[in-house]
Amino acid sequence: MGAYILRRLVLMVPTLFGVLLVCFVIVQFVPGGPVQRIIGQLTGQGGNAMDRIGGGGADFGQSQDQLGVGTNNSKYRGAQGLDPAFIASLEKQFGLDKPPLERFGLLVWNYIRFDFGKSYFRDISVIDLIKEKLPVSISLGLWMTLLSYMISIPLGIRKAIKDGSTFDIWTSGVIIVGYAIPGFLFGIMLIVFFAGGSFFDWFPLRGLTSNNFSQLSLFGKIVDYAWHLALPLTAMLLSAFATTTLLTKNSFLDEIRKQYVTTARAKGLSERKILYGHVFRNAMLIVISGFPSAFISIFFTGQLLIEAIFSLDGLGLLGYESIINRDYPVVIATVYIFALVGVVVSLLSDLLYTWIDPRIDFERRDV
Repeated sequence: MGAYILRRLVLMVPTLFGVLLVCFVIVQFVPGGPVQRIIGQLTGQGGNAMDRIGGGGADFGQSQDQLGVGTNNSKYRGAQGLDPAFIASLEKQFGLDKPPLERFGLLVWNYIRFDFGKSYFRDISVIDLIKEKLPVSISLGLWMTLLSYMISIPLGIRKAIKDGSTFDIWTSGVIIVGYAIPGFLFGIMLIVFFAGGSFFDWFPLRGLTSNNFSQLSLFGKIVDYAWHLALPLTAMLLSAFATTTLLTKNSFLDEIRKQYVTTARAKGLSERKILYGHVFRNAMLIVISGFPSAFISIFFTGQLLIEAIFSLDGLGLLGYESIINRDYPVVIATVYIFALVGVVVSLLSDLLYTWIDPRIDFERRDV
């Protein structure tokens, strides 16, 4: 198993390199860019653009009046009338004055050392910015994954055992309805009913903690934390566990109908022994195979609208705002981190295979 793990770790290198290459190439061909954005704000919003330039760490020592020097042949749309030296200084600030190959090589070298650079439009390093947003994503993603599987797997097993019964029918109805309602829509409904919208004011509307969180006791902090997470987690849970529940049920039904289960029953084994001693480890392999994609989806990509609705400033919202603002260091870093987490979770998923079913031996197959 050690050789397999080593091979998988080695293969992570070209995977992450490919992610960086694709991100870098896309950034080169996406319309607009940080320089174009600054020019657009200079020509359309005046002083706001200069505030953003200063916030990005550049001090050009030029007033807005000094920027106009007649026409030029700049490659940036709307740059006519701006000093070419000013445009060049912008390119230098954003590192766009170097050839693409040199910029990509520098990007790879920095990422090897986990140096993600500095945000273009925020006076903070990318890694510090991600650390600042990470608690929200960890809170939503970790608890969401845990609760989803704690509900889905027992419910799916129960539905398989009671296949065709009243319990199976009405729970299937609830699951289908829950899956059909988008999480963000259910989140809005929760706010309207329980967060001071039109009915009750039982839950807070924003943030992970209250303003007096530091003054609370340990138990009070736990309660306050759970109180703030209740509505967003409920909104995300409604549809998240539907797929896993039905997958678990169908997987168990398929195993229960196999010949080895009939043989085990003929030998006099109890249903509990058959279900959890034989069926469980075989049926759960399909469920586990979907865990990496489900984890990444819940932990990162599935939180954008929920974060926006409940005013939770996490990685999902950060990534979206960075794309809109052409803050490329943040965009590339978040995608790289998502990919890194994805390949690590995929490896852990394979290791979980062997723990559930020792008959699986990755050493005997090619990676």
